[in-house]
Amino acid sequence: MDLAKNIPIFLMAMYTGSMAISWKEAREYAVKEGLPLVFHDCDAGTYGACRNGEHQGTFKGGAFTVHRCICMPSNLMPEELAEKERKFLEENPDW
Repeated sequence: MDLAKNIPIFLMAMYTGSMAISWKEAREYAVKEGLPLVFHDCDAGTYGACRNGEHQGTFKGGAFTVHRCICMPSNLMPEELAEKERKFLEENPDW
């Protein structure tokens, strides 16, 4: 069954990110798929890769809720991504 045929176009365009468990895995996917950004979805606890302008989140009761994500260029190495995230969270403890 081709699930993409059953997903409205606007939803497919909104979410191209993959689920990953680390910056490393997210970056590998971004490089493979030619995606410019990687992210850590802090609300879902997942990582992924996406295009500019895409938002990560969930649908509940017909409404889309945007998740808090740390998003960075996919050309950074996983260690750089982790360090920049650590520094951001250290400087913004209430985020």
